[in-house]
Amino acid sequence: MKKTAILATCAAALTLTAFTGNQNQMPAPTEVAAPAKGRVYKVETAASEIKWHAKKVTGEHMGDITLKSGQLSVDKNKVTGGNFVIDMTSLTVTDIKDEGSNGKLVGHLKSDDFFSVEKHPTATFTITGLSPIAKAAAGQPNYNVKGNLTIKGITNPVTFPATITVKDGVATAKADVTVDRTKYDIRYRSTNFFENLGDKAIYDEFTVSLNVKAKM
Repeated sequence: MKKTAILATCAAALTLTAFTGNQNQMPAPTEVAAPAKGRVYKVETAASEIKWHAKKVTGEHMGDITLKSGQLSVDKNKVTGGNFVIDMTSLTVTDIKDEGSNGKLVGHLKSDDFFSVEKHPTATFTITGLSPIAKAAAGQPNYNVKGNLTIKGITNPVTFPATITVKDGVATAKADVTVDRTKYDIRYRSTNFFENLGDKAIYDEFTVSLNVKAKM
């Protein structure tokens, strides 16, 4: 699965059809974020976006999810931390134009086979560390971001490069975050858990692309 920003993240496939869960799965160890220094910049949810992109053997799907809330900590024009709440109930599919087929896939993704949205209406991301990328070219990722991503109540650490800027009281963060769905107990049609799937297999990784804007 493919394409979810900064710091958040996604939701990734969030796609393709359902997944089954094992509530006994043990979460991976996660880091605790140190108190971030600086002023709090509130995320402008209407000006921010999260897009997901997921793939299977025979195709792909993509769509959007919205941020419910979030904030970045900024000290001396540098982001020092942040946390975000993702509204899983807002999940949409944008590549299917037929209304009936679109609604069917959205419903499947929100069901207990996949993201269990009724039980887990939000996902969260908390930054635990940021390190600058030396000699980053203009417009290219200039930070490596570490954080804890929680989906379906399961938390795992994630790391990804991001392009972060702070200027004139506005902070922006852009990133593509690769998420392994099986770490969040989403195993449906995963070749790591089921054999002989052939062209019915769904790839484990999906991408969440984030574009976040925050102001003082």
